[in-house]
Amino acid sequence: MAEASGTGTRVSPSSLLRTAVEFLVHSNLFVSFSATGVALTTVLLAGLTVDLIPLFIVFVVTLFVYSLNRVTDIAEDEKNVPRRARFTRRYGKPLLITGTVLYLAALVLAFALDLRGAPFLLLPLVVGAVYSLARAKRVLLVKNLIVGGAWGAVPLGVGVYYGVLFTPEILFLAFFFFVSVTVAAALFDIKDIEGDRREGIRTVPIAFGPRATRIAAFVVVLALLPPVAVAVYLLSWEFVVLLGFLGYVLAYIPFATRDRGSLFYGFVIDGEHVFVAVLSVLTVCL
Repeated sequence: MAEASGTGTRVSPSSLLRTAVEFLVHSNLFVSFSATGVALTTVLLAGLTVDLIPLFIVFVVTLFVYSLNRVTDIAEDEKNVPRRARFTRRYGKPLLITGTVLYLAALVLAFALDLRGAPFLLLPLVVGAVYSLARAKRVLLVKNLIVGGAWGAVPLGVGVYYGVLFTPEILFLAFFFFVSVTVAAALFDIKDIEGDRREGIRTVPIAFGPRATRIAAFVVVLALLPPVAVAVYLLSWEFVVLLGFLGYVLAYIPFATRDRGSLFYGFVIDGEHVFVAVLSVLTVCL
């Protein structure tokens, strides 16, 4: 809260912190860092050398796709997350232009350096068009699977870049993040029930209810524990960080309710990938 003083208005640290977090979330910078966290986690757990080029590419591609989605979803956000809608109306187009320019720069860089899999960088453009413009997300589960598939493709992209696509580590991480992000995408829809219903979008929480969605998410996450334990045993002990990731997810699932604000979903839930990236760095470095 702002406090009146003799020299003007003083802004509290908590207010400044909330403003900073809102900017990171609404500008799509935080979710772009989160996707970069998936790429970094993949590099570290697969025993690869950290290279800034693939991390940069993942960041700018995510920024472009999510900035496009924010602009095309403005009608839904007016009802679901009005604060984000106001932010998008004010800054959405400049951010989309920035994301587009950076995405094109990544394309030029990839083709100029003749990177492995450079043509696949055109795929996010197709995914963004299908998701944001073709309205495929109106079909039950399609929205969640598209999001999960896009994030699951990050480890695959890392594998293509380093020439290790079909190694067990890369394939397992692609499967793991596909499943976990699909779950997170379904939980995200809990906050959007009113707006999605008005726009004719049939989501899991609308079809089965928020409580059933949380229970299903809990069951799926628990089902990931045995595969991760096997990966720790067969691939590398460093995969234990994924158990920490699943613990983080299990901790926030009960709080994914309709009354939670966009910052809970955009910072706490999307923060799972930043969390696992930090765990991975600490595990590998220490």
